[in-house]
Amino acid sequence: GDQIIPLERDSSSHTLALSLLFLSNASLFGLSVISGRLPTGQVALLALFPGSMFSLWTLQILHDLLHGSLLNKRQRTFLGVKRNKFQDALLFWGSMPSIFGYYLYLKYGHLTHHKSLGDAQSASLKQLFESDQKDFEDGDVLFVAHRMKLKGEIGPTFTIGGKDVTMSISKTGFNAWVDGHPLRNALAFATSFTYERFMLAINDVVVAITGRNYFFPNKPRRFHEECARYCRCAVAVRGMLWAISGSWKSMLFLYLSEVLWSIPPHPACAMFVTNHGSNVDDETENCVPSRSTYAGRWYSIFTLGTNYHCEHHDFPTIPLHRLGELRKIAPEFYRKGSGDNLFTIMRKAFSKPEFYACMDANIQ
Repeated sequence: GDQIIPLERDSSSHTLALSLLFLSNASLFGLSVISGRLPTGQVALLALFPGSMFSLWTLQILHDLLHGSLLNKRQRTFLGVKRNKFQDALLFWGSMPSIFGYYLYLKYGHLTHHKSLGDAQSASLKQLFESDQKDFEDGDVLFVAHRMKLKGEIGPTFTIGGKDVTMSISKTGFNAWVDGHPLRNALAFATSFTYERFMLAINDVVVAITGRNYFFPNKPRRFHEECARYCRCAVAVRGMLWAISGSWKSMLFLYLSEVLWSIPPHPACAMFVTNHGSNVDDETENCVPSRSTYAGRWYSIFTLGTNYHCEHHDFPTIPLHRLGELRKIAPEFYRKGSGDNLFTIMRKAFSKPEFYACMDANIQ
């Protein structure tokens, strides 16, 4: 307690992470311009590394910002701007350049994810898409629906020709899974996930033009206005990159950079697809809704501490570069060792889907 409280109350990642945020976004900008002059295969390799790493770093640093652990916790103003407004502006502009981006998820879906983790009603696709609340009930449902069991009905539902039609890219992909066939399931996941990300990029253009996000018809006007404001700025930045590079390959680079780290066989996929499963503790036999991936120091650097997911949910205000210390401070609460095999983790995750965050984990 005496060691953890100062980490929660006083520590921040601004000295390290603000520099890395600038490095990541500047690199993504520059590499997307360079991609305009490269063959498609080289663009894909550049996106695989370092593009995917920089994209993940951007997400993780903005995630720290959202939890209040990026900026100095004792400072109330920054450059003469009040803390909340400065954080909002940094979250907005710091998420660019991107092809579909992390901003809307972070702003409207991540903090509620912490609040609602494991709640079956909040983890319903139908509830998420039909809700009239400004925030998503649990924003992570948008990702885990591709790879984990959920309760409740699916969504979204559109009215076409006077009839209600329910469509779900994630559910369609997940329905193609077969227990005991990890390669088939991994392919189904990668296909549905990459296709949905592509459609999100298209949807950004629609929102920028119409001023409305039609996937969430019942949300308040403020939500749609913010969606439109972000999409118009993000699309403008993409247009500028396309014009500077002179090629659509600049967009391909950004798209692949944001997608590749989430799907197999990318190393970061191991922690992404297992961070909220239904793991049973060997000693207590209790279901643990969050999981960390311990694959050595370089993996922690590569993922910028995203792999310490259990630690983060236990102490969400501890900054990214201090999360690893919790295993030393409170070793009785976390797994020992740093030898997790990333491919074994992925093979197990895609062999048989688990319930999301211990939701009815006793049901087979």
